Amino acid sequence: MSKRNVVHVEIPAADVEAAGRFYQALFGWKIQHVPEMNYTMWEDGSGSGGGFPQVSAESPAGQVLVYIDSDDIEADLKKVEQLGGRVLHPKTEIPQTGWFGIFQDPTGNVLALYTSMNPQFNK
Repeated sequence: MSKRNVVHVEIPAADVEAAGRFYQALFGWKIQHVPEMNYTMWEDGSGSGGGFPQVSAESPAGQVLVYIDSDDIEADLKKVEQLGGRVLHPKTEIPQTGWFGIFQDPTGNVLALYTSMNPQFNK
């Protein structure tokens, strides 16, 4: 069973490469730009990390998205609905990486679930 750790944090950015440079200079984070996805990955000194998605309707500025480790995204999303939350994005594959799903809690906070294709790398 997963430890339900935070495994990824997305910080929307108008310019994902500039955001990477900003946080690298500010915190010393390791940065890797993925041009084919217009996405910049970041990793802090402890091995935790996330990315900078392009600001969009799905990733608005000011809405940081936290991904929680899940052993069974579909079961977790079903439980979200049973507990009064709402599924915003069903389980979806990220090619060669894993799967994610996005939900809204009863208060309106948006979070995501994530399952890695390489669970040995999960924190």
